[in-house]
Amino acid sequence: MGYKILAINPGSTSTKITVYEDETMLYSNNIKHSAEEVGKFPSIISQKDYRIQLIRDDLKKNGYDIYDLDAISCRGGLLKALPSGGTYEVSDKMVDDLTKAERGEHASNLGGLLARDIADEIGKKAYTVDPTVIDELIDIARYSGLPELPRVSKFHALNQKAIARRYAKENGKKYEDVNVVVCHMGGGCSIGAHRKGKVIDVNNALDGDGPFTPNRTGTLPTGDLVKLCFSGKYSFAELYRKIVVNGGTVGYVGSNDFQEIRKKANEGDKACKELLDAYIYDVSKNIGMMAVPLKGEIDAILLTGGIAYGKEIVEGIREYTESIAPVIAYPGEDEMLALTQGVLRVLNGEEAAKVY
Repeated sequence: MGYKILAINPGSTSTKITVYEDETMLYSNNIKHSAEEVGKFPSIISQKDYRIQLIRDDLKKNGYDIYDLDAISCRGGLLKALPSGGTYEVSDKMVDDLTKAERGEHASNLGGLLARDIADEIGKKAYTVDPTVIDELIDIARYSGLPELPRVSKFHALNQKAIARRYAKENGKKYEDVNVVVCHMGGGCSIGAHRKGKVIDVNNALDGDGPFTPNRTGTLPTGDLVKLCFSGKYSFAELYRKIVVNGGTVGYVGSNDFQEIRKKANEGDKACKELLDAYIYDVSKNIGMMAVPLKGEIDAILLTGGIAYGKEIVEGIREYTESIAPVIAYPGEDEMLALTQGVLRVLNGEEAAKVY
């Protein structure tokens, strides 16, 4: 018998859960929460008991006893910056930081609280794997040009590292043996330079630099942005929303649906076709930038995330970047498996759980 692991991934309007036995999925469900339901709560953290009960009821209804579980895994929240990737035990300190939410409120903050609650009940341990706040940047990568604004590490760490590990395994190597550039293309876009198991440079995918995305602007002309800030046209909240919600493709064609944009481009819509070409160019340019930290010693360029399902996008990026390294696409993302694999590495003794 293998290890049975429950993985929990809370989002703003859903809670994804899976039960794995080793790497075989036994059960999966995406529990939906209506805007009316979550709107009853004064904060995200106050949804904890509500979501816990839904998870318990769903597992019981489908014949899964939480006392049969060997461990719980969860999506990481907005924690303090962590110096290295890996699997972290959900400690009392982590629970306290997630509860206080001093680094921002986000649905992912619930992950550690939900996992720890169930783990405590059954006498097992809860873990989080490669949370978004992993910061393995080399010191010189932190320089932005303005001391007050150091570059920070905020990216799709869980999926990026899972894809890099998958590539390494497929090629008979360990993650710590390869140099790869990983590009996650989804609602946000993060491009990381992975050197021997560390992401030594990566763009701030949340609200900073990098290519534009379906909703986010990415890097902007600094001087013009400052002028816009003081133009009197926008409040802080309005301008921030313009950058992280209403930027990118939304700003250009009014849609963040890449399937729709691709369809229109293929049907001859000139604006969508040019926008698609610009996206491919912008992503490719930023991939090229991440070749520099690796000094050109790159085993492969790995494309992942939902947008990597677009064959013309993958081929367009390949055309620009294959002179740097072979381009391999791993469309989509499998965060639940990645959460499970991180815990399995600890339970199997392949790595030790890290301390928060």
